[in-house]
Amino acid sequence: MVEVLKVSARSNPKSVAGALTAVLRENGTAEIQAVGAGAVNQAVKAIAITRGFIAPNGIDLVAVPAFVEISIDGEERTAIKFIVEPR
Repeated sequence: MVEVLKVSARSNPKSVAGALTAVLRENGTAEIQAVGAGAVNQAVKAIAITRGFIAPNGIDLVAVPAFVEISIDGEERTAIKFIVEPR
């Protein structure tokens, strides 16, 4: 089971990067979901920061973006998901 991290426009990219690094070290792969431009911006920043955290271990990360339909308060929304894994 891939662990899903949800990111909002108010998420701190460094905090998300720390959580993402922990999930990647534990599971080897992770998924980030973001709804809206602000949230996607924070998610991309978090992925960039995570690459810096993990690069000294010789791991090069890649993020594959895709659309996903999610339900928020019973309402269907389109989110961007990033599958983050080692290259």
